[in-house]
Amino acid sequence: MLNPLFWYQAIALAFSQIWANKSRAFLTALGIIVGVASTTAVIAALTGLKSKVLTQFESVGASKVFIFPNRPDDKPRNLYPWEKVRLKTSEARALRDECESIRAITPITEVGLEVESGDRKIEGLSVTGIWPDWHEIENRNVTSGRPFTAIDETNERQVCLVNDDAVKELRLPADPVGQFITLGGRRFLIVGLIETVQARFFGLNTSSAEIFIPFSVAEKFQPRDFFMRITALLKSPELAEEGTAEMRWILRKQRGIPDGETESFQVEAIDRFIQQFKTLATGITAIAGGIVGISLLVGGIGIMNIMLVSVSERTREIGLRKAVGATPNMILLQFLLEAVTLCLVGGFIGLACGRLLAFGMTQIPSAQLDEADIPLWAVVLAFAFSAGTGLIFGMFPAIKAARLDPIEALRHE
Repeated sequence: MLNPLFWYQAIALAFSQIWANKSRAFLTALGIIVGVASTTAVIAALTGLKSKVLTQFESVGASKVFIFPNRPDDKPRNLYPWEKVRLKTSEARALRDECESIRAITPITEVGLEVESGDRKIEGLSVTGIWPDWHEIENRNVTSGRPFTAIDETNERQVCLVNDDAVKELRLPADPVGQFITLGGRRFLIVGLIETVQARFFGLNTSSAEIFIPFSVAEKFQPRDFFMRITALLKSPELAEEGTAEMRWILRKQRGIPDGETESFQVEAIDRFIQQFKTLATGITAIAGGIVGISLLVGGIGIMNIMLVSVSERTREIGLRKAVGATPNMILLQFLLEAVTLCLVGGFIGLACGRLLAFGMTQIPSAQLDEADIPLWAVVLAFAFSAGTGLIFGMFPAIKAARLDPIEALRHE
């Protein structure tokens, strides 16, 4: 068992050798520095991008479920006309009344209408029809006035909600509640001002003028075979699998689809997309890290070459050490420690460079990398790889040094 003094002396000697040959040590460790810096920088970028996208996903709502009409690809189109495939209001009502996993639900449809306010007229502005539950599902608050109520929907009241962008475009007063606008030739009372959400998803600004009316009123503007989708909010994200299965069962029953037949609709939970993205992002991070980590292999080969040169240069020193009692194991450990120390120093410098690169990424405007950072596991992995590289590629030179014959070594010129 080697005493602690040996380890201290061996590490001190390793640092003295690095300091005595600073330029050579730096060039030797350059491969490790570049490898660690590039690997950690790539991991930081991918981690930041993953965090950004997941934040945006979760801002949409992890408990959300989307239902769309879907014509089966493997069936003749004449067997699935649009009238049969499209979602119907009765199906939304059935989901609301029968699905126990649902906390809130709304059908949604958009209709292009001519909008008039005073002398201001806009052609084909998209007006959205919704149920009152939409406010809870989208977490959109009314900043002035009131939200839609069940009476608005049931009595088909000609009322509407507008956002700030619509107020600007229609040149309405700052507080438009109580004002009237004309939608598709009908007079609507503005009952509420809804907050504008500046949603940025993958760098695209999706904010625009928005006008909302009760869904039952929007139906009157639409043709018989109009398009609609359904958005639901589950009672909790953990009910995603159970809730989507329940919804599919209700819709199959509503449409009379027998067991084994392809569904003419699509039910997707946002939670599933989040899990798929996490899996994909983890795989991309591992692959990218592995590809960039090839430079560590190149750096390891450089370490081995320089250590072999070091053994050749220090042959007489090795012979002298053996002559005064140093065992082959002590010589082996001495050269291994030098290789590992050199790699760890290179790894530390590489990690510092990687952090600087990660910080630089956060300063790039519109790069969506403001959350780029090196996770703790990547720091530990960087030092582990550096130490492992020194251990693996320093082994052969260390074994060669340990096997030198002391007499031949002392005669070496």
